[in-house]
Amino acid sequence: MITDAPAPPRRRAARAAVLLAVFVCAACGLVYELALVALGSYLIGDAVGQASIVLGVMVFAMGVGALAAKPWQSRAAAAFAAVELTLALLGGLSVLGLYAAFAWLDLYGPALVGTAFVLGLLIGAEIPLLMVLLQRIREQSAGDAVADLFAADYVGALLGGLAFPFVLIPVFGQLKGALVVGAVNAVAGLALVCTVFRADLGRRSRLALGAGSVVVALLLGYAWITAHDFEVTARQQLYRDPVVHAERSRYQEIVLTRSVREVGHADSDLRLFLNGDLQFSSVDEYRYHESLVHPALRGPRGEVLVLGAGDGLALREILKYPDVRRVTVVDLDPAVVRLAKSEPQLRELNGNSFADPRVRVLNLDAFGWLRTAMDRFDVVVADLPDPDETATAKLYTIEFYALVRSVLAAGGRLVVQAGSPYFAPRSYWSIERSVREAGFATVPYHVDVPSFGDWGFVLAAPGTAAPALELPADALPLRFLTPSVLAAAATFPADRPRVDVPASTLLQPRVLEYARAEWRGY
Repeated sequence: MITDAPAPPRRRAARAAVLLAVFVCAACGLVYELALVALGSYLIGDAVGQASIVLGVMVFAMGVGALAAKPWQSRAAAAFAAVELTLALLGGLSVLGLYAAFAWLDLYGPALVGTAFVLGLLIGAEIPLLMVLLQRIREQSAGDAVADLFAADYVGALLGGLAFPFVLIPVFGQLKGALVVGAVNAVAGLALVCTVFRADLGRRSRLALGAGSVVVALLLGYAWITAHDFEVTARQQLYRDPVVHAERSRYQEIVLTRSVREVGHADSDLRLFLNGDLQFSSVDEYRYHESLVHPALRGPRGEVLVLGAGDGLALREILKYPDVRRVTVVDLDPAVVRLAKSEPQLRELNGNSFADPRVRVLNLDAFGWLRTAMDRFDVVVADLPDPDETATAKLYTIEFYALVRSVLAAGGRLVVQAGSPYFAPRSYWSIERSVREAGFATVPYHVDVPSFGDWGFVLAAPGTAAPALELPADALPLRFLTPSVLAAAATFPADRPRVDVPASTLLQPRVLEYARAEWRGY
């Protein structure tokens, strides 16, 4: 039994303080993990891969950290405070450092692994040290101590898991959110040691922890003050043209750039990027949107459903036909639609299409909405983000196209943007096959969009009779698409013939694998 043990009421308060520290440290540790996963998902786009790397490396490093903490157990209080200060500093600055590695050094992969390992090492050292501190207050059986410690740890992890997406990201953003958690981490560790275990600290330890606390506070504070300027500078490093609008919505990073006027172009080049992927260039977007929309509008078109296309450009083409009675736009992110309505040059580019009274906007997940939709549509335009992420790959599966088929009226048509048959042939033909296996007859076609390259689409109709690849008889003159250009679009060159690849399903999203592999070098 330890001599000079605290009286029972004080002992209970001390135990509660230790368990509270476990709770807070666990919440902070999980936030660091989630921050690394989320940042990698935004920057690289491979959410599953990023999660696997971060969690795998951190869990391994936690085991190493637990073993490495053994020699420190004789000075557990000072060691725990030092670990928390170091973890607070490195965890708080982790997002900033990784963003810098991505923007300037092109070393994101090695930096991510190194950061995950160091943070995991420090997190792993916490539990053994806290176990020693808990036992110093009152010795108890190993089973009881472990149960108390891990109960607080797991509940704290729950708090961190909920706080990250619902509080930290919406209120502070990723960069400042990590800094806030770092500060909380430092305060929790120091508060425990400086109150409950102050007597365990020698004069030298107190001076060292005091100096360390000042350094951590200054560095985190400076990072907080300069966070906005850093983010603006780092973001601009990623784009060729000046960034005129940037925001991180609940779902993605939205960036709008505008170039100076180029030779041969009357206007500057306005470009929209979502999570770093180009969505359109104002110089040639009309080629893409004319090719996507007009062939599908040959036939009944009173009710049109648009999946995605929150920029309003496909909508602009649809609304050129006065007999279109209603257009329903289902786009997940209200921030994109809001930008399309409010940014002057983008609003001019899309013809202020969202102001048309025929337009109805639903900010919902397209897959989930289709499962319960009761309306029927003459035309469905699927202008969705490329299937290079887990969240978007499901929108290119047999199951998804079967849902689309269920909302088509008799004689209805579907058109899908399907990527590049030149740069990503397996992705393109897998999408085409997925549409076919969902019960459609298909017509694949492709056109040249300079900012994208050779870009492909799939026009389809339910049943066995493929729709004619023609312009509507009443189509107004278009800037790019003519009957002869459209007829030629159905021909694929000898060096890019049809590829026999499997369709994509929810349980086997092959298109995700194809897209990642084929676009990796571009």
